[in-house]
Amino acid sequence: MATQRVRVDDGVELAVHVSEPPGSPVAVRSAGPANSAGPANSPESARSVGDADGGNAAPVPTVVCVHGYPDNSSLWDGVVAELAGRFRVVTYDVRGAGASDRPRSRDAYLLDRLAADLAAVVDAVSPDGPVHLLAHDWGAIQTWHAVTGSWLRGRVRSFTSISGPCLDHAGHWFRDGLRRPPVWRDLVRQALHSTYIGFFQLPVVPELAIRSGLLARVLRSTDPEEPAPVTGDAVAGLNLYRANMLRRLGGPGERRADVPVQVVAPTGDAYVTVPLQSGVERWVADLRVRRVSGGHWVARAQPRRIARAAAELIDHVEGFGEARSLRRSRVNPRPAGRFAGHLVLVTGAASGIGRATALAFAAEGADIVLADIAPLTAVADEVRARGGEAFAYSVDVSGAEAMAEFAASVVAEVGVPDVVVNNAGVGVAGPVLDTSVADWSHVIDVNLWGVIHGNRLFGRLLAERGEGGHIVNVASMAARVPNAVLPAYSTTKAAVLHLTECVRAELAGHGVGASAVCPGIVRTSIAATTRFAGVDAAEQAGRRMRSDRMFARRNFAPEKVAADILRAVERDRPVVAPTAEAKVAGALARFTPGLLRAAARRPPA
Repeated sequence: MATQRVRVDDGVELAVHVSEPPGSPVAVRSAGPANSAGPANSPESARSVGDADGGNAAPVPTVVCVHGYPDNSSLWDGVVAELAGRFRVVTYDVRGAGASDRPRSRDAYLLDRLAADLAAVVDAVSPDGPVHLLAHDWGAIQTWHAVTGSWLRGRVRSFTSISGPCLDHAGHWFRDGLRRPPVWRDLVRQALHSTYIGFFQLPVVPELAIRSGLLARVLRSTDPEEPAPVTGDAVAGLNLYRANMLRRLGGPGERRADVPVQVVAPTGDAYVTVPLQSGVERWVADLRVRRVSGGHWVARAQPRRIARAAAELIDHVEGFGEARSLRRSRVNPRPAGRFAGHLVLVTGAASGIGRATALAFAAEGADIVLADIAPLTAVADEVRARGGEAFAYSVDVSGAEAMAEFAASVVAEVGVPDVVVNNAGVGVAGPVLDTSVADWSHVIDVNLWGVIHGNRLFGRLLAERGEGGHIVNVASMAARVPNAVLPAYSTTKAAVLHLTECVRAELAGHGVGASAVCPGIVRTSIAATTRFAGVDAAEQAGRRMRSDRMFARRNFAPEKVAADILRAVERDRPVVAPTAEAKVAGALARFTPGLLRAAARRPPA
């Protein structure tokens, strides 16, 4: 890394650090597998800019990273390590921080002055071409100011913002929110997160808090990984708040960005809430919003995650295609379909609820991973007819090794699914005393172990990716109703219901939701394939026929269950009961469980 000094027009000198990529030309990754969780500089997907047409390699893109308060350019060390193999990465200490000068005047920290600094750095490090911007906290605030003004007109290819809104946009967000009671909760929450801003306006007291170490203790309480700030940087940086906050929030201007913008919003940010960061579609024509798990200093704590997000936007702008995760996060122009850009995995997808769910997601813009032991050609064709991509896999969900291989193949060939629907299941009927060990093993292996495998494998992938997601486990009304007709089946579905509650609690901190779907009698083929214990073949055939007729008379279409599954994912509902009888069973199980137990009793034969 080389360091140079850039002198701006008011005499302040900025310390600028440039990491040149090794070799020339530098390998630049194509979009690669959508939603790839690998490193941003993964060599497996490297290519040289310009290779596609056989010409000379184009200049390597330059990425300029701008830090916030009370940090210095070292905030980006981990991100630089991830990006430097593919890009020319520039960091600099903003005025008042690190090795840059610390002017004493409060007006020296006005946003106009900071935007001019950024423009000077861009001109110094990339005089002949535009750059990509990546900024955090106050670095993002000043970068928003620059890209929505005239300082960088024609000099920026893309901008990724983390935990720092444009102050003018924030001012409008607060004003507009006061006129909309439904968002008052968001306003109050953000106001509570912003109390420190008022504290920083006080004379002398904030300086004393910094010099005494109180600020460092507060920062560590919200993020144990955040190092203690340099005292001089923290004191000088108070001028950022005092020079800009009140005047910008109190009299916001109309500021629009004409470059592709990606907002990376940490869901656990203790200072800047997701609604404040993400509510900017009015001001940005080409906007993406990515919610990531993590705290305010996610750039330091999860550098690979941030580098991957920034690199995907850069790759897209540089002409290497749009990763699915970018399509999923697009806000403006708004894509068609509620699940546009999503990758949805459905087990048991060949028929019934699984097939209906796959087609419903495809109709809303999703691409579908289909899994079943039955043929999937027809369903895959139907998915494609609805506009989605279809990826079919033959897999037995009951096998641990088979499921592990399946998950690895999906990630390598398609990417990490955004939604996982564990639907595959089998039916077993008959009294406990008549159900053989083999029947118990089969129904547990498919109905329970299959769901456990799906939750373990794909839940881990979603948590590690850190961009949210949802798991849907299809249980049954039978999970809540004690009965002597389907004891083995009911036992597995009750376990699935409780497993879902546990998974929901465990993955909530990663931004991953989980829903249990408990339908009643639905018109599917399960009745015609149910194994009836303790009877001969002729009796089993008769019972299957009668059960199938009953399901047909009930005539509740699997498409209605699929619609409820889509709503459950959208609204993050913990439990869904699609049919009327399932809703009644749920209410009885909650309020009058004794009545259900009494109704289930069977007199001795």
